[in-house]
Amino acid sequence: MEDIGYPHGCERQEKAVAQSQSSSNDEFQPSKLGTKEYWDHAYERELQSFYDSGDVGEIWFGEESMDRIITWLEMQKISKDVALLDIGTGNGVFLIELAKSGFTNLTGIDNSSTAVELAKAIAEKEEVMSLKLQVADFLHPFPKLSQYDICIDKGTFDAISLSPDHPAEKRSLYQQSLHSVLKEGGMFLITSCNWTKEELVNHFSEGFEMLQELPTPKFQFGGKIGNSVTALVFRRK
Repeated sequence: MEDIGYPHGCERQEKAVAQSQSSSNDEFQPSKLGTKEYWDHAYERELQSFYDSGDVGEIWFGEESMDRIITWLEMQKISKDVALLDIGTGNGVFLIELAKSGFTNLTGIDNSSTAVELAKAIAEKEEVMSLKLQVADFLHPFPKLSQYDICIDKGTFDAISLSPDHPAEKRSLYQQSLHSVLKEGGMFLITSCNWTKEELVNHFSEGFEMLQELPTPKFQFGGKIGNSVTALVFRRK
């Protein structure tokens, strides 16, 4: 089996190498990918590209990651009017696909105002006008971000984990925020390229229980076979 590569911004390979050479803990090296400035600049470029050529920009983890989650939601016969929050919505393409699949109560937040501007522009072009898109920092949620049935994260927890400024504290804030905005019994679906199943289960052990691991592509690295990304479903206790 060949190495199929990693999504942009993933540092799992670097982590694997580091851990094979030392007894380091589960921290990553700080990265510009963990800063708001990096994403502001990235979305400024993507916004200009969209206005110039109509290119919507990068789909984090690829289209298969969106299909995987939508398929799971449909297999669970989740109500189409379920209150769903996309944490770190970026260009909003995932929410647009959810809307096209019939979901009607969709909210996307991002701490980059340029990302939200891009998401709104793409949604308008696609004539998907029902999305609620807003600038918000998930680590410091305000009252309007409350009581969702489903929260979805594709890469935001990864980016927070790469922060050069107190990443462990930010991961703790993330978990607290998730617990506050998700209804009791609500579902949390996370896709990560930096954390393994065991690490994610450990991170969210307080207040959440893992329900299912979703199938993801495989890779071969250092003679071992694993998943290139991890996709898990949790339930809030």
